[in-house]
Amino acid sequence: MSDWTTVGEMAALGTALLWTLSAMAWTSAGRRVGTLPVCFIRLAITCVYLLAYGRLARGLWLPSDATSDTWRLLAWSGFVGFFLADLCLLKALLILGPRLTLLFQTLSPPCAALISRAFLHEYLTTRDWLAMVVTLSGVTWVVLERGEGPHLRSGREATWGMFLAVLAALGQAVGLVLSRRGIGQYDAAAATFIRIIPAVGGFLLLLSLLRAWPAVISATRDRKAMLILALGALVGPFLGVILSMIAVRHCQAGVAATILSTMPVLILPLVVVVYGERVSLRAVAGAAVSVAGVAMLVL
Repeated sequence: MSDWTTVGEMAALGTALLWTLSAMAWTSAGRRVGTLPVCFIRLAITCVYLLAYGRLARGLWLPSDATSDTWRLLAWSGFVGFFLADLCLLKALLILGPRLTLLFQTLSPPCAALISRAFLHEYLTTRDWLAMVVTLSGVTWVVLERGEGPHLRSGREATWGMFLAVLAALGQAVGLVLSRRGIGQYDAAAATFIRIIPAVGGFLLLLSLLRAWPAVISATRDRKAMLILALGALVGPFLGVILSMIAVRHCQAGVAATILSTMPVLILPLVVVVYGERVSLRAVAGAAVSVAGVAMLVL
């Protein structure tokens, strides 16, 4: 394993940690102002961070030095990953609840591995596949511990929710593979900016079609929610996504997706400290299995 591969895997683990923190921020802010305003405002704040970074670190406000191929691949990656996948994930959460939705997200790593094998000719070793199975088994064991979420009104609704959850996992996998193909040696923060721009455009259109701008304007007046969103955008879509770009540059997409899928496990100690929730022995054991799988990938 090369040193750069290790850097990529460490970046993926750092991404999972930061995205876990941002997920808590989105939950707290969403309870105050609603989900759709949170989705849009977090990306808008991230754009401000990226504008400042580009000007200070690169002397460019916008990623205008990227090639047309970089723009094309990363823009599609952002539209699929940040916009379409997030929308499917949101609706699936409302229908299935967190437990089943997170379970379906464990489909993302094998999807990313298969897609990258088909289009990027990346081949995982037997050890890589075994480590992915161990990691996802630990995550699945934790997620399946107890039922959550609303009761489904019909079998058709359940089918629709599962379909959306699978689409979200597939969208995240496609976004990772496109990012790996498009980033090359380009600056990770600038690459993140390119990914976010089409997602912002998608939300602008959606908010206009749903006539949801009053909710967004109302959310901006909630100072506590805006502070939470500012901190969440810093650790999530800004620092976290930059690390994810470094991860997909230096390690295979399937490996990166597997490490990122440990978020449901990483959040366990945080909910104990922040929300005072009790964590069962099964959850701790599942976390240990997941960490062992990540160690097999990284060490």
